[in-house]
Amino acid sequence: MRALVMTAPGGAENSQVREVPVPHPGPGQVAVDVAHAGLNFVDVMTRRGDAAYAAEWPYRPGKEVSGTVRELGAGVTGLAVGDRVVAAPVGAGLAEVVVAEAALTVPLPDGVALREAAAVPLGLATSVLLLTDAGRFTAGDTVLVHSAGGGIGNAVARLVPLLGGGRLIGTVGRPEKAAAALASGYDHVFARGAADGPGADGPGADGPGADGPGADGPGADGPGADGPGADGSGSGESGSGGGPAEAIRAATGGRGVDLVLDPLGTAALDLDLAVAAPGARIVLFGNAAGGAVADLPPLGRLMAGNLTVTGFSHRGLAATAPERLARAVRRVLGLLADGGLVLPVTELPGLDAVPAAHDAMQEGRATGKYVVRVGG
Repeated sequence: MRALVMTAPGGAENSQVREVPVPHPGPGQVAVDVAHAGLNFVDVMTRRGDAAYAAEWPYRPGKEVSGTVRELGAGVTGLAVGDRVVAAPVGAGLAEVVVAEAALTVPLPDGVALREAAAVPLGLATSVLLLTDAGRFTAGDTVLVHSAGGGIGNAVARLVPLLGGGRLIGTVGRPEKAAAALASGYDHVFARGAADGPGADGPGADGPGADGPGADGPGADGPGADGPGADGSGSGESGSGGGPAEAIRAATGGRGVDLVLDPLGTAALDLDLAVAAPGARIVLFGNAAGGAVADLPPLGRLMAGNLTVTGFSHRGLAATAPERLARAVRRVLGLLADGGLVLPVTELPGLDAVPAAHDAMQEGRATGKYVVRVGG
């Protein structure tokens, strides 16, 4: 079968589509004929050699797929060969066949297309868990999302109205990404500037933490309509004077934000604290920029504002609490099935197109969510 293989740390020059043996499931596992697979920034972080992502090389990327059950391992119940499913494999999902744990393989409801479903097991499930479990979102909250132009940012914008509604503020690594974020539903979008590094806005910051220690695929919305704009002028810039912190506070009438979703390691943590309202929750779910991670704020600063700083890891949940992750997957599939949630994706024609998409993600040129068509 054909699969994408990363042969060594580096760039697209070390990513190849190869013939590899077809895997078979062990006890409690399922083999899936992959129809579509989601691209996630964690694959880029692995490719560039960030610590704690690849235990050995060559490495097989891919952590979310849709397709049909090919083979069942011993002891698996509730699934049958031929069932349409989504799955969250540990890796190797960018291939024609992948093995995943049955606990993280979920039947696909009627009416949900395999293409859109490929964005569910990591990207959309992470977005739901960031808002609900980790972020304790309540209707009316003001939510700040860094890397708002990517897959997680796009999904959060579409989920917040379904969870009761609230004010959405985003930041992007490049001003030209503001229009797409505004089109996806953000009320305000501000540019952080170039300091965050080329990958910081990624294609969607499912970031490192979205799937483990350490964001999503390019292009869902296209440029879209600006609307009245990131700083009141539609430019996507943070406006004159004061930088993004003052602009974000001004957008909240000086009150600050209730929830911050931050995939940038600790690079934006000072900004997060500066704009946090009393009682705010800050959820750190990655290190998409790839820089060194600083110490967390002193306890006194957190206590003074009744602030919470929380970590989130998709990979950690998959390993230790798969039922929580599966429950989030089922919730998102239900929203897609009843038409309440619509998530545009950009479809790549095949595995050969993935390395160039990873380049776009790494260089900060990507927006929204990419999925790749693998099988029939």
